Amino acid sequence: MIQYDWMNQIAGNGITTLMDHDEMIRLGASLRQIDPGIMSPAKEGMTKIWYQGGEPYFDMVVELRNGKLEWFQFTLRGKSISWKPEFSGFQTGKTNELQTDDMIFHPASKLIENNPQQDEKFMGLVQAILQTRAGEPLFDEILKLFHEHSDRS
Repeated sequence: MIQYDWMNQIAGNGITTLMDHDEMIRLGASLRQIDPGIMSPAKEGMTKIWYQGGEPYFDMVVELRNGKLEWFQFTLRGKSISWKPEFSGFQTGKTNELQTDDMIFHPASKLIENNPQQDEKFMGLVQAILQTRAGEPLFDEILKLFHEHSDRS
């Protein structure tokens, strides 16, 4: 089991829960690719791929240039992790999706506030969820980044 801290949607309180392997498998299996026709167009030379998960506030967006990973962002239950070659590793943060007091909130948008330090617990959870999709080329490429990160740590 992985200990996972998340924000209570109603009260805004931090809650620690345990996520078991079955829930991670369920979350990983729920990621489905969204029709690219409904997304904003990618920058020239880029391909954007969006996966929506089986619960609110769960998705992954990937940008590729000539088939090579350029950026990805994974959000789940008010938390996020992003990677880009220019970053010095992963960036973790929290999203505004669980804030009930945001009057300008639109369901198709999210704001992310980066953490001052990496959220290693969330990174471990994301890696475990993505691991359930091992064997799929795009997921394997992202998982390789996690392995490179752990080799440096």
